[in-house]
Amino acid sequence: MIKAGSDFSGVGAFDQALIRLGINYKTVFACDVDKYARQTYIENYGEPDYFPEDVYNRDIPKEPLDLYMTSPPCQAFSLAGKRKGEDDKRGILFYNSYEFIMKNKPRYFIFENVKGLLSDDSGKTFKRWLDYLGKSINNNPVIFPLEQSANYHIYYKVLNSKNFGVPQNRERVFIVGIRDDEDNYFRFPKEEHLKLKLKDVLEYVVDDKYYLSQKMINYISKDREGNEKLIVNRNVANSITCEIKKMQRSCQDNYIDVKQLNSLDSVIKEGTALHNLYNGFNEEIRTFENFSPTIRTAKGGGHIPSVYTKSKIRRLTPRECFRLQDFPETFNWSCSDSQAYKQAGNSITVGVLAKIIEKLNL
Repeated sequence: MIKAGSDFSGVGAFDQALIRLGINYKTVFACDVDKYARQTYIENYGEPDYFPEDVYNRDIPKEPLDLYMTSPPCQAFSLAGKRKGEDDKRGILFYNSYEFIMKNKPRYFIFENVKGLLSDDSGKTFKRWLDYLGKSINNNPVIFPLEQSANYHIYYKVLNSKNFGVPQNRERVFIVGIRDDEDNYFRFPKEEHLKLKLKDVLEYVVDDKYYLSQKMINYISKDREGNEKLIVNRNVANSITCEIKKMQRSCQDNYIDVKQLNSLDSVIKEGTALHNLYNGFNEEIRTFENFSPTIRTAKGGGHIPSVYTKSKIRRLTPRECFRLQDFPETFNWSCSDSQAYKQAGNSITVGVLAKIIEKLNL
């Protein structure tokens, strides 16, 4: 039985990955400050023997873990946020995880964060993280390691969920650390051909509350003068990424041919917020194509991915969002929809994490 622990545990993507792999493990501790995420965690895995709320106040076990998982809050580095980086107090939570690694010395650790971490402060933040963690980086030895380096063999790579069996366009950077006395052979999993499509995760009967009102549909489909502006070609390719005003300014002849675009992740607001209007459609919901944009946290009532169905637009349901994070149908929650959206958006895609763990010699 391996000993595992996690900080910023959320709703337990880490546990889901271990369960999927059939790994016999004991949760030495989990840690999360969000009371609703903690509730969902307990509903699905039971309460750990040690389940602190604050990473700054949790004890560090003396016996080394076999696997430590941490996912410090990503908002400080996210392209969708204000990108204050380490000037944001959330951005310095890395150092708490670093302290854990230095004191506990787990056999392996895994960090997960947004791709924007790589470019924060012109790449200096990420380099600083690597300097504190590694004696080698992607098989290249560090010539002048920091005196306070954790001296792990570090591997990092940006992985996209859509390349690992999940129809969601979600790029995240993963950092894997291997203790110096362990086998230093590691390769990130190979990309796979995506067999699932967005239509495969959709529910066919959903509550009316998830549908956008006709008033809102009329609003987002017209320009300031009230002219019809947004017409989407049903012969879709991928999805779109642009704000509706930018889209209106750039479109000619009041027509958008999505074959000429890459991704629809448009920021449109109902009252103040409706995110990701379009993911790709044909005539009916059962003919959806391709994959979803990134599932976001929906914190504050917005950023909820939506789909177009026969002249209707609706938000994805919480169940659909968890499916897009590769959680099983047995996964449960009793919190509100708004909290469930937040939990799905904050989580890690289970299948991606499982394929990384599978490459470790546990």
